[in-house]
Amino acid sequence: MSDFASSYLGRLRSLVGSRLLLVPGMRVVVEDPRGAILLQLRTDFRLWGLPGGVPDEGESAEAAAIRETEEETGIRIRELEPFGFASDPEHEVWTYPNGDRCHYFTLLYAARSFSGDLAGPNSESAQVAWFLPDRMPELLPVMRRTLDAYRRFRETGAFQSI
Repeated sequence: MSDFASSYLGRLRSLVGSRLLLVPGMRVVVEDPRGAILLQLRTDFRLWGLPGGVPDEGESAEAAAIRETEEETGIRIRELEPFGFASDPEHEVWTYPNGDRCHYFTLLYAARSFSGDLAGPNSESAQVAWFLPDRMPELLPVMRRTLDAYRRFRETGAFQSI
């Protein structure tokens, strides 16, 4: 669902207000053949981040990662590889500009197989672009941690828990 108010999380928010929610999430590192990473300039924090989000009712984690990436970036990912899990409350508790608070328990995926064209601005992404690792824009700190975990995963093959 692209309309937040009608989504599962939006309906839950209407009942509980801004109180802290424990929320499953997915975050995706999409890497092209040059090693560039797909990022979105988020409309909420006005910083760059990785595509991702939360599942809708009845949706698997992988399906949510695919759907969210396509909604936010226009790119349809395939062959997802789980590489880590993020849940450290020091980094995964987010307070949004409207005051809503979430503690995310986030499955981290990588995708190097994809199709489609970059989307124009939408409700979640002011801009979408590819960035080489040594030329990253200003990222949300949690996104930098995710990219560091992805680098460690690529170097060691070990699942990352951050």
